[in-house]
Amino acid sequence: MRFQGFGFAVACACAAVLVLAEPARAAPDAAFSRWLESLWPEAQAKGVSRKTFTAAIHGLEPDLSLPDLDLPSRKGRGQPEQAEFVQTPADYVRESSIARLATRGKKLAAEHRATLAAIEQRYGVPPNVVLAIWGRETAYGGHKLPHNAIRVLATQGYYGRRKDMFREELLHAFKVLEEGHVSLANMRSSWGGAMGLTQFLPSEFFKHAIDFNGDGHRDIWGSIPDALASAAQQLVNKGWKRGQRWAYEVRTPANVDCTTGVPEFKQTVGEWLQRGFTPTHGRRPTQNDINEPASLLQPEGTYGPAFLTLNNYFVIKDYNFSDLYVLFVGHLSDRISDPRPFETPWSKNTQLRSTQVEAMQNTLTKLGLYKDKIDGKAGMLTRSALGHYQKANRLKVDCWPTAAVLEHMRSKSGRN
Repeated sequence: MRFQGFGFAVACACAAVLVLAEPARAAPDAAFSRWLESLWPEAQAKGVSRKTFTAAIHGLEPDLSLPDLDLPSRKGRGQPEQAEFVQTPADYVRESSIARLATRGKKLAAEHRATLAAIEQRYGVPPNVVLAIWGRETAYGGHKLPHNAIRVLATQGYYGRRKDMFREELLHAFKVLEEGHVSLANMRSSWGGAMGLTQFLPSEFFKHAIDFNGDGHRDIWGSIPDALASAAQQLVNKGWKRGQRWAYEVRTPANVDCTTGVPEFKQTVGEWLQRGFTPTHGRRPTQNDINEPASLLQPEGTYGPAFLTLNNYFVIKDYNFSDLYVLFVGHLSDRISDPRPFETPWSKNTQLRSTQVEAMQNTLTKLGLYKDKIDGKAGMLTRSALGHYQKANRLKVDCWPTAAVLEHMRSKSGRN
């Protein structure tokens, strides 16, 4: 799950992110049907039978209610947006949600103790981490995925903004059906096409899914051992380090420079501590972590909590490309065994809409301060570039996108 890049599935593929009801059937779309049929040679090349292919696409119509579609009728109109990128941290990492999932996670940790211990022994991923992913993705299986996966992937492959990626995922989905891993009726997904208890895109199923309970099937839909072990396997395949924390919440020194909060600026945890950063709640980094490189993360700029993020932080982020997603999963993993919330509370700042952040990114790009994608997401690189803009214009340096800073950019551009 992930976006802004991609990761475990896709940030937009997270089932717990956005729930849309199955819409009424659209009118037949002849061009869409022809496009579907044109995929047959490639599906066949992947080992898909004509019987499976025909059954999957029979009577299939696009779901034009899905987010992230490139439709002329939506130009200038707001689209449903991914929660990780439009909600404030306080809204996304909501204490009530964390507390509820942590309580349930603690019970599940005891219920599945033997399975989780075996997963940790084989993969080095702590039980609470895989439980937290399960909790975030599908509320431990309580969230029922609302969409026909084939319909979602086909719609995104034909009408979406990432056509090539979803087209390839659709072909892999046909293969999932061909090999009998799940029935067509039970192949449900999020609006981004991610499936199963821990949300895998079809291609990721083939890369990471495993049969952990030994019944001969890789069942991420109905088998808790298979789903949790597959999540752990995916983390390991993406570079998980055994025995390392995901991050440390820290109190920052008064002179902290928020523009250094980018993945490329790394120091060891020990060096950060020498500069005056102090772990919260009296946590003491392990000797191993003390010598590990870490980056500074300030999700709300100089407001709210700050973190020293280690390698495993970015591994989880590769599962779903969103800082808020990682903070949710990481914090939930802690809370399952430790009742303490973030020591520093989230601020009450508002979050600009994607179009406004996009306008900022365009300005920052023209000024040579930002060199990443124009995606409307206020990630690490955008926040750092904004801080550099604030420095250059003698504004308050907080590395947080606000309407006031956007207006300053617009007024300055109007004067030039």
